[in-house]
Amino acid sequence: MDAMRPSPSPAPRGSARISVAAAVAVVAALAAVPAFVSNPYALHIMILLFLSVIMGSAWNVVGGYAGQYSVGHAAYYGIGAYVTLIFMTQYRIMPWWGTWVAMAAALAVALVIGSITFRLRGPYFVLASIAVAEVIRLTVLNWKSVTNGAEGILSGPIPKIAFGETTIKFISKVPFYYVGLAMVVATVLANLAVQHSKLGYYFQAIREDQDAAHSLGINLTFHKNVALGISAVFTALAGSYYALYVRFIDPSTVLTIDVSVQMVLICIIGGIGTVLGPVIGALVLVALSETLRSNLITDVLISIGAVSAESRVGAFLKEHLSHAHMLIYGVLVVVVILFMPDGILGWVRQSMRRRALAAAGEKR
Repeated sequence: MDAMRPSPSPAPRGSARISVAAAVAVVAALAAVPAFVSNPYALHIMILLFLSVIMGSAWNVVGGYAGQYSVGHAAYYGIGAYVTLIFMTQYRIMPWWGTWVAMAAALAVALVIGSITFRLRGPYFVLASIAVAEVIRLTVLNWKSVTNGAEGILSGPIPKIAFGETTIKFISKVPFYYVGLAMVVATVLANLAVQHSKLGYYFQAIREDQDAAHSLGINLTFHKNVALGISAVFTALAGSYYALYVRFIDPSTVLTIDVSVQMVLICIIGGIGTVLGPVIGALVLVALSETLRSNLITDVLISIGAVSAESRVGAFLKEHLSHAHMLIYGVLVVVVILFMPDGILGWVRQSMRRRALAAAGEKR
């Protein structure tokens, strides 16, 4: 099995320590943001960013490392959202306990689905994952006695948490900010652990060549199920976080293919199969989404005189550009695939490598 491990020598200890110190500094800086930023909209954007990082990093385990391109992860996202809110609204179970139940339910569903769909390969598995997500969406839509059907579930205030004399009340965005930051750290650390573990090497072997991995004694179905289980648990965690933050869910918001596609896009744009790729992809997509939603692009074009506000083009952009996010995402993916096939992170690394080689050549 040692032959499957990457041949390049490990990074020096000094560089590893610098990376750890930089990561700790970034987390500490993010933890200090609410002390200096009180604008609810700014905190809201950061919460959306945290949610996107969790979603992308969760999908990255099965899609990036194991190479199993699921386009049905909305199923686990929706399970996390619905189980948490159903337990809180109907059974009066605290959401932090409901979240654990939601993650367990997503894991159970993933193992059942994986045992069936992982007999398929290539596009067949992709189609099967979409079909499973659609079955769950239709089940939620028609099981009105439990899920309230198309009307969705609206929850009341989230119960406070008491730690001795300290009480955390979820009446502002600050508690959600810190919960989201903690979830991001946990998800990124899980990706890091997978990437540098024996399990991760098995995943990557399956991704590169399933037949070769099988000939080396790797149990393909078992390890694919492990990857899907880890991914489903963190995806359900993201769905639970979203449900508690928004406090309203319905099938059209948490169980559509758009949710699954967003997870895939985050990884493709940032850099699939890497730890930092989903973080970069989330930064790009959240920034682009908010720019489109606020019509900032149209306002900039009008302000610089490229488009007249009274013209037909200006009126068209003002009315339709904010709703064209899926079209813009598609164009962005095409650009990334054509010019940055390894994502933004891969393109940056290649550029730095070329510069380093050029500098070394000049010194010679």
